[in-house]
Amino acid sequence: MKTRLLGAVAALALVAACSSTDQNAAATGAGGTIRPGSQEDLVANVGDRVFFDFDRSSIRADQRPVLQRQAEWMGRYADVRVQVEGHADERGTREYNLALGQRRANSARDVLVASGVNGARISTISYGKDRPAALGSDEAAWAQNRRAVTVVQ
Repeated sequence: MKTRLLGAVAALALVAACSSTDQNAAATGAGGTIRPGSQEDLVANVGDRVFFDFDRSSIRADQRPVLQRQAEWMGRYADVRVQVEGHADERGTREYNLALGQRRANSARDVLVASGVNGARISTISYGKDRPAALGSDEAAWAQNRRAVTVVQ
């Protein structure tokens, strides 16, 4: 009798734990809702990155709409602060790529500010070639690594 009772209590505890885990996953966006104003919201509904041409830091015309959507999103979430990360592909020296990444981050920041976002809400940092998004030594990988990424703080 005691064994059956303990078994039933254990099964009930297991079901309750699974239910709690499912609720936690839904709250954080894993198959459920995404918290408005979060990094997940930015990525899913706006886009968090813009891409650059080789050895360039100017914002391409096809990337401006992403930054415009980011500015509008930041207008909806006035308490959100972001950091724009500048990145480069693996070619070039570390020092050169850090400077290029900084110029890319600054260019993205400048477009956000020109679109109405208070500059005090945006910081920048360069990672140069130290944090590649794609591994490989070909144009497909390099194109993914030449980017500026907006990260919610």
